[in-house]
Amino acid sequence: MKYDVIVIGGGPSGLMACIAASRQGARVVLVDKGDKLGRKLGISGGGRCNVTNAKEIDEIIKHIPGNGRFLHSAFAHFGNREIIAFFENLGIRLKEEDNGRMFPVTDKAKTVVDALVGQVRKQGVDIRVNRAVERVLYQDGRTAGIRLQTGETIAGKCVVIASGGKSVPHTGSTGDGYAWAEDAGHTITPLFPTEVPLTSGEPFIKSRELQGLSLRNVELTVWNAKGKKIISHQGDMLFTHFGLSGPIALRCSQFVVKERQKTAEKQVLTTIDLHPDKSVQEIYDETMALAKSEPKKAVKNVLKGYVSERLVPLLLRQAGLDEQTTYDNIPKQPWMELSKEIKAFPVQVNGTLSIEEAFVTGGGVNLKEIDPRTMGSKLAEGLFFCGEILDIHGYTGGYNITAAFATGYTAGTFAAQAAQDNLDA
Repeated sequence: MKYDVIVIGGGPSGLMACIAASRQGARVVLVDKGDKLGRKLGISGGGRCNVTNAKEIDEIIKHIPGNGRFLHSAFAHFGNREIIAFFENLGIRLKEEDNGRMFPVTDKAKTVVDALVGQVRKQGVDIRVNRAVERVLYQDGRTAGIRLQTGETIAGKCVVIASGGKSVPHTGSTGDGYAWAEDAGHTITPLFPTEVPLTSGEPFIKSRELQGLSLRNVELTVWNAKGKKIISHQGDMLFTHFGLSGPIALRCSQFVVKERQKTAEKQVLTTIDLHPDKSVQEIYDETMALAKSEPKKAVKNVLKGYVSERLVPLLLRQAGLDEQTTYDNIPKQPWMELSKEIKAFPVQVNGTLSIEEAFVTGGGVNLKEIDPRTMGSKLAEGLFFCGEILDIHGYTGGYNITAAFATGYTAGTFAAQAAQDNLDA
């Protein structure tokens, strides 16, 4: 049997591509090398599946710093409102949480995965699991099908590559699709980890004295080699035995990677603002007032309620202050240095964990070679791309999955139309 559309990859973009293509009346086959569809989807959002974000489209694009503007056309076809309506039409009720994140009311990713896979089956898509693809086949300048590693060939007019990136490889995202893209003449922009913890060789990291310390509502800033701010993110973070983790560290990671690549510097300066809503002078005045209110108390005890207790010895040490100092003996200049440390606690980072340990892959198929209106290749007729294989990456919070669903729906829709156009021709 010759299919109209072959979709490679059973993740969020691939499943949505199947649904969109089969809705157009196309004969669709989904091929996945694993034994289970939607594996990465099943662990997303902490196992609850953050299906999209309720923010306005312009805000969503701002939260996709890796080429988010490329998605304007895809979001016009199938944006977050359409994604919400799609799931609700499948009987999946959603709820909005902080920062616009949308989750199923069941709080179970399995609800979303089962609904998507169930809809794919309902629409008559032929599903073939445990089928590893070797290459995409071409004939007379356009896609003609795929060859599996077993030697079996599957004939098809159009091929949608939705094989994912290289992050979280145990879900099947091992970068297989990049070679197929290159076979068609596409270039792959350099791959790098994003939404990944930061590593540091600072003595207080190596000594593990802060390991496990969680900070709430602080601001993490990444600085370039010239001392100019690159990016700041406010929220929660965590000290680990290797460096910094938590939401704001993950969001800053891509900027650390890019700065290291740009300057070839081994270290990048980050600073943690422990009181983002206060100035250095306000911190100085408030902490001095606290010490004055209990003049016989050692400053290490005075500061416990102002900053995390575990940070106090380190802050005092770096400011050159004795922990046992009392109010009458506080030297003003070191106390100002302490205030500056509270406002901008420095942490030199020397990289990130590996791309395999990242939540999202940066880099991918060069977008200059992709039609943003259709997700079709500009180099090979009948070839389409969607999802994380593209050079698009956003922050966690429902942004990457929104991009995956939108590009998948667009690719599936236009692949089906291209197959029909080829038949008419």
